[in-house]
Amino acid sequence: MQVRAQLNNFRVSPQKARLVADQIRGKGVEDALTTLDLSPRRVAGPLAKLVRSAVANAEEKNNRDKAGIDVDNLFVRSISVGDGSRMWRIRARAHGRAAWIQKRTSHITVVLAER
Repeated sequence: MQVRAQLNNFRVSPQKARLVADQIRGKGVEDALTTLDLSPRRVAGPLAKLVRSAVANAEEKNNRDKAGIDVDNLFVRSISVGDGSRMWRIRARAHGRAAWIQKRTSHITVVLAER
């Protein structure tokens, strides 16, 4: 049985989010949350919140459908970070020119499964 949670248009570049996502892929939920709580990266807090949301989805699925998911045996089966939309800004440059700046966003999906 699998449960998932998704975070769309999170305002961090996918490259930076993948660095933290790679650290928790394949770990148990408790180990993943410990790793995220100790990580100094800015994206670690929202990722921890996303993993907790997926655990809450598993509990809700148990209550609603009697799915028989053991929350203590959940692990991070997959975590994917994809490109979201980009915000474009203009920065003034020398001699009256302008340069485009891309503000990147990420779509993050966490899938939990039982061992």
